[in-house]
Amino acid sequence: MKLKLHFFSFFVLIFISSLVIAASKEEIDAKTQETLQTFYNFSSAGKVLSDKAAGILIFPSIVKAGFFFGGEFGEGALIIDGKVSDYYNTASASFGYQLGVQERSQVILFMDKTTLDKFRSSDGWDAGLNGSIAITTLGAGKDFSIENIKEPIIAFAFSHKGLMGNITLEGTKITKIKK
Repeated sequence: MKLKLHFFSFFVLIFISSLVIAASKEEIDAKTQETLQTFYNFSSAGKVLSDKAAGILIFPSIVKAGFFFGGEFGEGALIIDGKVSDYYNTASASFGYQLGVQERSQVILFMDKTTLDKFRSSDGWDAGLNGSIAITTLGAGKDFSIENIKEPIIAFAFSHKGLMGNITLEGTKITKIKK
């Protein structure tokens, strides 16, 4: 049984590694702008919040794969004042009943400069531990109201079908990378 578990863990690691090939700076920049436009098309309220945000962290593609052991990984860019400021990756691991592969895009809005500065100065940022995050729980094709959102960090996850619900960032590590 232990051998099977190790085999499947190895398989998941190899599979995720093959899906996640580090993108170039130019690829990330292009995909970041495309993802931001897609987000605005899905959510007019998201556009309003983005316009008020001190910074926008965009992960165009986060791939999650698992077979009992799982993991996810993606690379993206932080946009401040309309320009790419820094590059980041996001990663997490999980264990439990899971099978398959999913891909999503993610947009994280930092609503004030203090929260953004704290994020940028951290040496690896643990979502949920280093800041309170509002995660929208929406169905595909639905928008939301911005009146009740008070958290300094707001996260959105979506696929080509629309905004996604039931997303968690717990256990997710976001780290600055050089490009």
